[in-house]
Amino acid sequence: MSNPFHDLSQFLQRGTLHGRFPIYVLMGLLIASVVIAVFSLVRDSEQRTGAKVYTWLARLLVGAMWYQQMLWKMPPTFTDNPDGSGGLRYWMAEMGKYASFKPHASLVNDLVLPHFNPFAFQVWAGETFIAVSLMLGLFTRLGGLLGTLMAINLWLGLYNRPNEWPWTYFFLILLN
Repeated sequence: MSNPFHDLSQFLQRGTLHGRFPIYVLMGLLIASVVIAVFSLVRDSEQRTGAKVYTWLARLLVGAMWYQQMLWKMPPTFTDNPDGSGGLRYWMAEMGKYASFKPHASLVNDLVLPHFNPFAFQVWAGETFIAVSLMLGLFTRLGGLLGTLMAINLWLGLYNRPNEWPWTYFFLILLN
C-alpha cells in the first residue's frame, strides 16, 4: 500500500525521462530554501514567529508541488512518456473539450493547440519560475500571481472533465 512518505522516497530515488538532474535541482532548491530560512531567522528577529515559519513551509511545499508537476511536461516532448504521447498536449486537448466557457475552449482549440510548442514552452517556463520563486522566496508575489492564474486556467479549463474534481484547482487558487 502506498503512503506519502514512501511516494516521496520513491520520487527522490528514481530518475525522470530526463535523467536524475531534475531531481538534483529539486534537492538543491530544498537545501537552498532551508539555508535562506535559517539565515533569515538568525539575522532578523521579526522572522521568528510561528506565522512566518508556517508561511515559509507553505511556500516551500506549494513550490515543490509546482516543481514536481513541471517535471512531466519538460521540453522537448512536453511529456514524461518515452514515446512522446500524452503529457501537456493531451491535457490541453482535454481543456479544449471540457472548458467551462466556450471562449476558453475556442482559445485552446483555435490558438494554443495549433501553435502548441511556443505555448508549451511558456507553460513549462512559467511553472519552473513559480516553483523557484516560491521555494526560494524570490519574487514571491509574482510567482504566487502566476500560480494563481495558472490554477484558474486549470480550474476553468478542466471544470467539466469527467473524473476531475474542480475543487482541487479551486483550492490551488487559494494556496497560491
